Amino acid sequence: MLRPHGVRGLLKISSYAESEFTFRRAGIVYLGAPEGEIERWELLSIKPHKGHFLMELKGLHTREKAEKYSNADIYIEKGSLVKEEGEFFWFELMGLEVYLVTGEYLGKIVEIMATGSNDVYVVQEEEKKEYLIPAIEEVVKEVDIKAKKMIIEPLEGLLELGRTLVKKRKAK
Repeated sequence: MLRPHGVRGLLKISSYAESEFTFRRAGIVYLGAPEGEIERWELLSIKPHKGHFLMELKGLHTREKAEKYSNADIYIEKGSLVKEEGEFFWFELMGLEVYLVTGEYLGKIVEIMATGSNDVYVVQEEEKKEYLIPAIEEVVKEVDIKAKKMIIEPLEGLLELGRTLVKKRKAK
């Protein structure tokens, strides 16, 4: 998410990337413009700032120009992304089928929440139950992106915290 910052046209961004090096490596970013098209921008600088990043783009020098991109999405080329062994991108995990080590099916990953210390996978079983699974080694035993499958061994009591989903009805 983007927000104008200061008078120089800097953009304050919230990002899933853990460091600014992801953007520096890409060198080019794409912003979702209000008219719906995606615009290409050259990155001049980026630095951490109070839990976010401040990004400077070539040709975007005033707060007024930056305001056009308030709450816009930001993208980089997929080929610019680098990951370490055992790391996964969120887009790779979305939709994975989650099973217990016993083989029992729990559901699919429908959302991922960043909590600070570790991510949490929201696993839903056909709109019946929802489970919050911490993305920690003690729980996640195997991830097979090609097979679209994750195997977990839940901590004691974790699955009992799952909640039954209730569809909201419109008031008449």
